[in-house]
Amino acid sequence: MTLTLGGRGRDNDTAISWAGRTLTYAELDAAVERWPHLPVHGARSHSARSHDASALDLPEALICVFAAARQGSAVRAEDPVARPERPAHTDPDAFLLVATSGSTGRPKPLARTVASWVDSFPEFTDISGIRPTDTVLITGPLHATMHLFAAVHALWLGACVTDDPSQATAVHAVPAVLRDVLRGMPHARVAVAAGSGLDDGAAQTISAQNASTQEIRLVEYYGSAELSLVAARVVGKHSTLRLLRDVDARTEDGYLFVRSPYAALGARGWFGVGDLAELNGSELLVHGRGDAAINVGGTTVIAEDVENILTALDGVRAAAAIGTPHAVLGETVSAVIELDGTRDLDLVRADARAIMAKEALPRRWTVVQQLPRTSNGKIARRALL
Repeated sequence: MTLTLGGRGRDNDTAISWAGRTLTYAELDAAVERWPHLPVHGARSHSARSHDASALDLPEALICVFAAARQGSAVRAEDPVARPERPAHTDPDAFLLVATSGSTGRPKPLARTVASWVDSFPEFTDISGIRPTDTVLITGPLHATMHLFAAVHALWLGACVTDDPSQATAVHAVPAVLRDVLRGMPHARVAVAAGSGLDDGAAQTISAQNASTQEIRLVEYYGSAELSLVAARVVGKHSTLRLLRDVDARTEDGYLFVRSPYAALGARGWFGVGDLAELNGSELLVHGRGDAAINVGGTTVIAEDVENILTALDGVRAAAAIGTPHAVLGETVSAVIELDGTRDLDLVRADARAIMAKEALPRRWTVVQQLPRTSNGKIARRALL
């Protein structure tokens, strides 16, 4: 399958509505066709034989991506202020030159083929329920692969990409962003949560909106920059994530390993990104990053589990959990939280004590105005540490 623009037969339909600028599918197709070709070189280095969409505004960046696909070239979509070091030459099959999010360290370079994304689009379309008639809100920069995936999928499908929540009918976002952005989406029909586990706070926000306005199809998927889509579920219909049809998975010592046709180059075969998980047939329960596990007196506490509990407490807008060295227990849990102004820390701590196991209960609490996050909304654990 190749990467092509949707909207065939609907040339006058809007493809991109961004920062007051509008491009129809006919205009977008013409811009893709006009995009300059790369010079011909005998050796294909990532600088000489790849387009660079990294510092472009979203409309031009997406034009560049689709032009690269049409020309059979590679295209870079990296954080312009934190570019990863790359080998001198790219794989001849490489299309997208991207990077990991850097939530636990410096971003790592990745390269993927056209097929590693596009072949998953039909199944993702079925799961998400996103239609060609939808207007899809992009909530972060395209160098974060979940946002690039969302935008490219929308244009492949024939939908509209936008930055205007008031006009959007679908949205992709990390749960922390999803809770806030949905309040400004009166026409929301589909909400896709990714990048981190869906917490109760985000689910409750959507449930409240469903009760007061319209039904929103809430979809959660698990994946990574290296593996793309691995598993997904429709919240309310399935209690756990389910592996995509062509994806295999197994666990070793609690760590998840995946074999997928959607993996980046260099991540084929059995590959793991360090996540702890449980498998029951094709059903997947992800506990979070193994390097975010906190060993409290021999008991393993998963940071994401603590964060989900804390974020669901009244008065907490966002929370992060990290391990703090302890002379006797090895580590204890420390919480760094954002309060929403409705309750003070003492009340939040009392609520936590009432429901949390003693090993998981934070011993140290720090209130901040804003947690450090990566560009795609994930907690930047390295910055917290």
